[in-house]
Amino acid sequence: MAKLVSKVYGDALFEEALEKQEVDALFEEVKGLQMVWRESRELAELLDNPKIVKEEKIGIIKNVFAGRVSDDLMGFLAVIVDKGRQKDIPAICEYFVNAVKEYKNIGVAHVTSAVELKEEQKAQLLKKLLDTTRYVDFEMDYKVDPSIIGGMVIRIGDRVVDSSIKTQIYELRRSLSKLQLA
Repeated sequence: MAKLVSKVYGDALFEEALEKQEVDALFEEVKGLQMVWRESRELAELLDNPKIVKEEKIGIIKNVFAGRVSDDLMGFLAVIVDKGRQKDIPAICEYFVNAVKEYKNIGVAHVTSAVELKEEQKAQLLKKLLDTTRYVDFEMDYKVDPSIIGGMVIRIGDRVVDSSIKTQIYELRRSLSKLQLA
């Protein structure tokens, strides 16, 4: 259900941004809103409080964000709160940000390696990803996991390229267990 809500509202915000040709501006505002939401649990808890009526919640939104976000985003937030969907604001923002990245052909790559990659290796990997995908830019997320032993695992969306030693050992063990000695 939450995915449907985030899609409906996220698509509406994205369509509005396209229509008004304000995709970049709204993209930055929504990323800022995401940061505020992550850093201020009190705001989310206040808006989720069932003892506070909708009108007060909308007033809180206006007090917090007036002058800091565009009128379009302010109105959008008011509609979300008015519909009682304030818990879905983080998911809606995430959906919108991902829609803009897709629209702008910006990929997000999650790279896991056994050791920290050097800057030169990161640059080579980025170049290889740009050459082999349809994306014009990437947001790179690097993580170190010594348990993969060597190699790396790259995840872009729902696609995974796993060249880790751990996976190769697992595959070798699987194929050896299928062998029957005569």
